[in-house]
Amino acid sequence: MHSCGHEVTHNLSDRAADRRAGFARWLEARDCSACWKAARDADTVAKEQWLAARRAEEQAAATEWAERFGMPPLEGSERALSWGERSRFALVTAAYTALVTEGNWTEEDWAVLEEKVRTIGHAGWWIDQREADANDLPELLDAATSDDIGTENPYR
Repeated sequence: MHSCGHEVTHNLSDRAADRRAGFARWLEARDCSACWKAARDADTVAKEQWLAARRAEEQAAATEWAERFGMPPLEGSERALSWGERSRFALVTAAYTALVTEGNWTEEDWAVLEEKVRTIGHAGWWIDQREADANDLPELLDAATSDDIGTENPYR
């Protein structure tokens, strides 16, 4: 009998005789395979729902930020666009905090960097930089290639 209340017959003949009793006790303390799989699948559904809600919140914040600061739309596949927007938002806002709020950059220094940010229109570039250190954003922008520059007019 498993802890879930289901009775399942297990073949323990492949276990050494001195280990069968211990394994049987271990099995009794666990849910049966069907209950374990159902619990795992329920956790997966809950996790997927939580993740979808979290991504929607992040996307809304990234969209609002892009509109507020006049960021041009990114280019790329449909799937990459939202991921790139979230990555750009996260990296640029973290860089502002690190360089201006907590660092020694002035708003004028930041305005120059922000114009460089507007030139990077490839969503894949932002996705590739998603785990970069926020303090490295100026160097990352300087290292961007012509493939990373968007076709949108950066001078609005």
